[in-house]
Amino acid sequence: MTTKLLRQVSVPGATLHCEVTGSGPVLLLISGGGTDAAVYDGIAPQLAEQYTVVTYDPRGNSRSPFTGAPEDERVDRAAEDALAVLDAVAPGVPAYVFGSSSGAITGMELLVRHPDRVRLLVAHEPPAVELLPEPAASREFFLEVYDTYRRDGRAAADQLFLGGIGIDDDQLPPLAELPAEFREVMERMDANSDVFYEHKLLPFISYRPDVAALVALEDKFVPAVGSESSKVLPAEPILALSERLGWSVVAFPGGHGGYASDPFEFATLLQRVLAGKVAR
Repeated sequence: MTTKLLRQVSVPGATLHCEVTGSGPVLLLISGGGTDAAVYDGIAPQLAEQYTVVTYDPRGNSRSPFTGAPEDERVDRAAEDALAVLDAVAPGVPAYVFGSSSGAITGMELLVRHPDRVRLLVAHEPPAVELLPEPAASREFFLEVYDTYRRDGRAAADQLFLGGIGIDDDQLPPLAELPAEFREVMERMDANSDVFYEHKLLPFISYRPDVAALVALEDKFVPAVGSESSKVLPAEPILALSERLGWSVVAFPGGHGGYASDPFEFATLLQRVLAGKVAR
């Protein structure tokens, strides 16, 4: 069994919980939304056979508390948080980076701001709706989710949000049926919903990537979607950008959370992408 090293990384306004496993080139996995480092527990052990796998709880989530009052997220600050984690583990060393959902948005900003620290970024379904040719409907959807949360609470917002991004809440097993250790993780991440809806949802979906900078760095940028996500909202922005620029898109197993539903197949393909064995 691979040993997991835990550490705390201090950043302005928060203390980040960080986990390190394996050995070899550094691979940073950035989680999104209200999730935390544990969302990648299904793929991390396999990846740790070849890489030093680094995960962390984004600020305000789970074990990464704010040091003061909660603040609205800023994508530039999220990218600097990711850099701080890299600096704590391997200062000055370029890393492979994988991010999913808003974690992919963080990865995109990290690449643009600090290209010398990123060997390759795999951006899996970043919901950067400003990349869409006509983003108004998607903007309105996320605003409706936010307004639903403020008006009707978290449960109503969850139902609207999950349905809108292609996740059927009815397909998820009840918490009571999960083993105790999985139930604890799910309850911990579920408790992040208020911070996500109140402080993270709108800042992330309002993000406007620096497309010109990404084009200049395209040799370090891998657009990715889930093979079951072609017609759902989180996949649409990266598909639209790639179609406009003539980029190939890597289709990973499963949908928006394929790393959890199909961990072996997902990790295997990610290993091949990082090794340059997948045509781009």
